[in-house]
Amino acid sequence: MAKSSQYVSKQPDQNGVIAWSDEENQIWHELITRQLKCIEGKACDEYFEGLEKLNLPTDRVPQLPEVSAVLKRETGWQCHPVPALIGFGEFFRLLSEKKFPVATFIRTREEFDYLQEPDIFHEIFGHCPLLTNTSFANYTEAYGKMGLNASKEQRVFLARLYWFTVEFGLLNTADGLRIYGGGILSSPKETEYALNDQGVERKTLQPTNILDVLRTPYRIDIMQPVYYMLEKVSDLDKIREFEVEEIMAFVDQAKSLGLFEAKFPAKTAKLAS
Repeated sequence: MAKSSQYVSKQPDQNGVIAWSDEENQIWHELITRQLKCIEGKACDEYFEGLEKLNLPTDRVPQLPEVSAVLKRETGWQCHPVPALIGFGEFFRLLSEKKFPVATFIRTREEFDYLQEPDIFHEIFGHCPLLTNTSFANYTEAYGKMGLNASKEQRVFLARLYWFTVEFGLLNTADGLRIYGGGILSSPKETEYALNDQGVERKTLQPTNILDVLRTPYRIDIMQPVYYMLEKVSDLDKIREFEVEEIMAFVDQAKSLGLFEAKFPAKTAKLAS
């Protein structure tokens, strides 16, 4: 069954500008001011450096062209407006072209604290600051190229590499744990949980255990029981140095071996009433 969304993305005009309502601008204001306080001393230095470069507005939703102008200057990337949900094929193609897909809607107040779909706050606040970092930007581009010619089954396994780095990656720095994954950085609850929960497994990510990452189950609708840690964002360069064929060989091996036992209960399907 195809995924569906309750959200409808807004269409930019011929200049790439989106007309956001006063309420949508207010939601952005409340989200960003809350999260800026939440990540103090918790996000990695590379993220804060990117945040300073972007200089995101706090009183309104940023326009994609103004974010793209900074990204292009720093790493050659740009934001690309997309519908609320896009397929794997389109996702990989855009990343391979250094176009970061940004769904042009913002969450409602009913889903203010959590929504399963990535909205513009998650994409811009969570990910774009690090797209000013050369190592992160190059890794994201390389990841897109990895999935371009992958099969549907291969892409399911490959998604775990993105999940445990770009979305939910941690850094084990000399100053303590820090966050670089956008899925954590845009969530107040996950920010506290990822760094402080005593029951969480935090594993070191190295080129030698990529196979383990590809075999680690996850669910999008719960706090993560497992996180993978680098020491610094530039460690992503070590993963990027693998040829696409080498990464896909790991993917096929993971597919053959199967997933590790999940550390969370299976999601219960909802019955139609």
